[in-house]
Amino acid sequence: MDKVFNKVRNLDAYPKVNEDFYSRTLSGGVITLVSSIVILLLFFSELGLYLHTVTETKLVVDTSRGETLRINFDVTFPAIPCSLLSLDAMDISGEQHLDIRHDIFKKRIDFHGNVLEVRQDGMGAPKIEKPLQRHGGRLEKNETYCGSCFGAETLDEECCNSCEEVREAYRKRGWGMTNPDLIDQCKREGFVQKIKDEEGEGCNIHGSLEVNKVAGNFHFALGKSFHQSNVHLHELLAFQNNVYNISHKINRLAFGEYFPGAVNPLDGAEWVQEAPNGVHQYFVKVVPTIYTDVRGRTIRSNQFSVTEHFKSTEAGLFQSPHGVYFFYDLSPIKVGFSFYFRQAGRKLGYLHRGAYLILTLPHTSVCNNWRYLHGGGYCRFIRIPWSEGFKEENGNWETQIMF
Repeated sequence: MDKVFNKVRNLDAYPKVNEDFYSRTLSGGVITLVSSIVILLLFFSELGLYLHTVTETKLVVDTSRGETLRINFDVTFPAIPCSLLSLDAMDISGEQHLDIRHDIFKKRIDFHGNVLEVRQDGMGAPKIEKPLQRHGGRLEKNETYCGSCFGAETLDEECCNSCEEVREAYRKRGWGMTNPDLIDQCKREGFVQKIKDEEGEGCNIHGSLEVNKVAGNFHFALGKSFHQSNVHLHELLAFQNNVYNISHKINRLAFGEYFPGAVNPLDGAEWVQEAPNGVHQYFVKVVPTIYTDVRGRTIRSNQFSVTEHFKSTEAGLFQSPHGVYFFYDLSPIKVGFSFYFRQAGRKLGYLHRGAYLILTLPHTSVCNNWRYLHGGGYCRFIRIPWSEGFKEENGNWETQIMF
């Protein structure tokens, strides 16, 4: 047991000195105070370096294939009613999504931006007569309703029971609805009256799109879109004499998931139209980005840069649909951001030097006091291993004073 106690006793980092060999002085107290302040400053400085993260940026060729691109948006049109606003998306592969409604939300707003109460579907002009059947007669009691598509049906048994279904059938045919008042379904549902009731209102449209990861565009335009002679048109023939104000504010636009430090240059951007009619175009360059935090969690997202252009069109010229267009293209270069702490070896080196400074400070005070009491002399520090076989780089050493 004595050998064990001796080994434990040798672990004492602060050997005791007899009281006859030291005395407390003013200079010693000042040195102790200053040293303590220096130690604290060094400690917090090294701690800051210990907690500091290093950012590594890499540029590599994007070799991913078959992925999709998620577009999140929130746009406000203060002068376009929700009943006229539609969203389309198309890409260079030929894929088209017209009048998108899935995961899309619209809010009617007044001139001051306040959200109005959402009107229920089918609300509008009163239903003053029975629906018109496809065969030409009126709907009678115990009879199944099958509305006419007014020549746009593709099958003999096809029915259009609402104004929206008639408009969709017209769109598939590439026709424009010239006069909705002549369509029984639209007249009963008050389609035209609904548009007139919403005059002076605006619309906030927000949601997300999932598109192919290829170049393409999505746009907010007036009326339901359709194709005629390979030309992209919008169903506003009955209202072409009107002047539309496509002033807008982009509350949020992001390509992919948010990651810390992401900057979307169009967030909060606002544009006010000065010309009577036109097309506002944004040309976006999307850069694939991989973000890796200090815990190794990876977020695959995108950054983008943008330029914009406004093209004025003559009122009534429907070949240039009024609206806001976003044309995007993908960069072939992928950017990677990685965050990590400094190397552990360097941190341990900081801590080792700090610990050595703290351990040798009491020995320095003892040495100075001994020299003061004995009127001179010198002392030196030696470092010896606790036991044989230990190497210096392992740090298993103790400090002793030789007088």
